[in-house]
Amino acid sequence: MNTSKRLHDTHISLAHGNGGRLMRELIEQIFAKHLKNDLLDTGTDAAVLPLDLTGGELLISTDGFTVEPLEFPGGDIGSLAIHGTVNDLAVSGARPLYLTLNAFIEEGLDIALLDRVVQSMAKTCVDCGVKIVAGDTKVLRRGQGGGIYFATTGVGVRKANLVLGLAAIKPGDALLLSGTAGDHGTAIMLAREQFGLSGSLLSDAASVLPITQALLATPGLRFMRDPTRGGIATIAHEIAQATSHSIRFYETKIPVNEQVKMVAEMLGYDPLYMACEGRVLAVIDPVYAEAAVQKLHDLGYQEAAIIGQVEAGNAYVFIETELGGERILQELEDDPLPRIC
Repeated sequence: MNTSKRLHDTHISLAHGNGGRLMRELIEQIFAKHLKNDLLDTGTDAAVLPLDLTGGELLISTDGFTVEPLEFPGGDIGSLAIHGTVNDLAVSGARPLYLTLNAFIEEGLDIALLDRVVQSMAKTCVDCGVKIVAGDTKVLRRGQGGGIYFATTGVGVRKANLVLGLAAIKPGDALLLSGTAGDHGTAIMLAREQFGLSGSLLSDAASVLPITQALLATPGLRFMRDPTRGGIATIAHEIAQATSHSIRFYETKIPVNEQVKMVAEMLGYDPLYMACEGRVLAVIDPVYAEAAVQKLHDLGYQEAAIIGQVEAGNAYVFIETELGGERILQELEDDPLPRIC
């Protein structure tokens, strides 16, 4: 196979998805070039995964990614797709290992942009310790896509008999947030310069694997989730509905970046409903909660904090305000922002 050729086209055409020479060259010169590893073979239809499940369980997760703009402060759709898939496995208690990738590319896309995104994806795979082992490419007609859509499936392994999930949550448990709330959603909005606003805020998009591995080593861990679309308030509602207990947030304890606060106040948004892409909301036995926070601080996550608790009965989500009052946080119904992940 000759991989020394270079793509001479500057933009994606429908011919790049017809299964012929141009499609082969696109795969070889963009995807295989940057994502190459010892398991990725673009000449086969399936990958063999060398998994050792001795004393462990296999976990699999799937996700889709669309974002505008495709490149934003702190990341791009390529790194976002890897981080998002890795994080879904990580908060489930697994160590992510392998990913598959489906790329849906719109006719007319700048190939240089696609190349940058796939390079970013490759770097993120190395940083997260995962490999893309199989994939597929489709080209959409102009106007039928948002430039690039990615769909991923991730495979990981976790210890057998790990008790972690909504069913493990008990009244009195503490809610721990690993960092500031709402950074990703706000950064995307600022990158679009919506409402005449702009800023220097970076997305929090990152792997949460160091966070989850630290928490898994802490006694009393009940549950973990990464608060993407809908933010931490939406996860709180999920907990309340599953357990029939209430969630109480402490407004003064929730870390929020000053730029996020400013944008939220100006436009009437609530950071608790805005997406994060590199945070963990965990539920933990209150006996071990402060030790867990200190462990994250020692790892460099200085904004980690206990931000609330689980209370018996009623299945409400409410927040204790800075002035000492309370208000109920309603479940999200309308999409507060254009799609951001």
